[in-house]
Amino acid sequence: MERQTVYDITIKLLEARKFQELKAILQEMNPADIAGIFEEAEEKDILLLYRLLPKELASETFAYIDSEQQEKLIMAFSDKEIRDVLDELFLDDTVAIIEEMPANVVSRILRNADSETRDKINELLHYPKDSAGSIMTPEYVYLDKGMTVKQSFEKIRKVGVVKETIYTCYVTEQRKLVGVVSILDLLTADPETHIADIMETNVISVGTHEDKETVAALFSKYDMLAIPVVDGENRIVGIVTVDDAIDVMQEETTEDIEKMAALVPSDKPYFRTGIFETFKKRIPWLMLLMISATFTGIIITSFEEKLSSMVVLTAFIPMLMDTGGNAGSQASVTVIRGLSVGDIRIKDIFRILWKEFRVSILCGVALAAANIVKMLLVDRLLLNNSDVTATVAVVVSLTLVVAVFAAKLIGCTLPILAKKIGFDPAVMASPFITTLVDALSLIAYFQIASAFLIV
Repeated sequence: MERQTVYDITIKLLEARKFQELKAILQEMNPADIAGIFEEAEEKDILLLYRLLPKELASETFAYIDSEQQEKLIMAFSDKEIRDVLDELFLDDTVAIIEEMPANVVSRILRNADSETRDKINELLHYPKDSAGSIMTPEYVYLDKGMTVKQSFEKIRKVGVVKETIYTCYVTEQRKLVGVVSILDLLTADPETHIADIMETNVISVGTHEDKETVAALFSKYDMLAIPVVDGENRIVGIVTVDDAIDVMQEETTEDIEKMAALVPSDKPYFRTGIFETFKKRIPWLMLLMISATFTGIIITSFEEKLSSMVVLTAFIPMLMDTGGNAGSQASVTVIRGLSVGDIRIKDIFRILWKEFRVSILCGVALAAANIVKMLLVDRLLLNNSDVTATVAVVVSLTLVVAVFAAKLIGCTLPILAKKIGFDPAVMASPFITTLVDALSLIAYFQIASAFLIV
């Protein structure tokens, strides 16, 4: 049965108050899919829907529900229900929920947590928001290198049920990280083999203050399920798991896309963001770009007298500006993507400039040749426009070469410079570069036209 069909059935059963049938369906569903039903349910029914779930399934589902509904549920929960949720949630999920909640909700959560959990929560909240420490969990399995495989399995059976992952176990000596061993290593080893003999000592780890985007990139590079987090003395304090890394990747990708589209990043879903809040996210860049576009108008106005003697040039201004803007966007998006995944480094700037220089020449010449044919065959003959002369076609085509050349070099350079001085390269994407390239394209256009047409 399709997922959307299941959603429709469960919502209809909820509206019809057929709770036994609904409960039977929910018990067979994945927690992430149940969370989708909460999004479809009416606000008055979400607490009822939650209480239909078995205790363990309810707590697992809670971690997938969006923050707005989590807040409403927490405020409606009894103290016992809050404690039940905290008992089942992994600590990093609890911290992630707390970071999204207002003070009164946080206070209620912490009041119902035991003292040990409160201490661990406060410790994780102490780390910078974008650091590895802020997304790690202290719930991991650690082994002593002197233990045998048999003893290791006994420990995993004892503590594994409350750990976030058991597939990778960390070997410590006086709390210092000295190795790593996987469940596969343990399963295929002799029960009496010592951990020291099978552990991998070349361990990939990160510091507590490492940027979480850098941590997420390591998962992609090394194909890991978890990465240990260590303090300044190489003592393991937690792990970052792949599910948290995926969340970070999604957040960073969304943020980059919003910045590249001239939006102030938002951490709320589209339909959960109010009209006025959406307005506030969009208007700053629109205002800035509108003001910056004034320079384009000033350039056109300064050549107004010359344009009046050769009006046909005006018809090709949009094409030149759009082509330059698109060329710049291609280069900037490619470089921004390369910077984000680690394919491009700041020191590569001269290699990038040399490559984009050659690409810009090829693109510019190809566009210029196609444009000459278009202007002489289509604009002049088919549209019967006698003002489109061969000289005009050459002027426009030469400007195309210059515009593409400038756009490519600017598009690849600005993101790297932004990275160098500590800004997010994504802010140097399409809108900003397009405005700058538009101005340069117009200046080049009018200068070339003045030289060839003596307007």
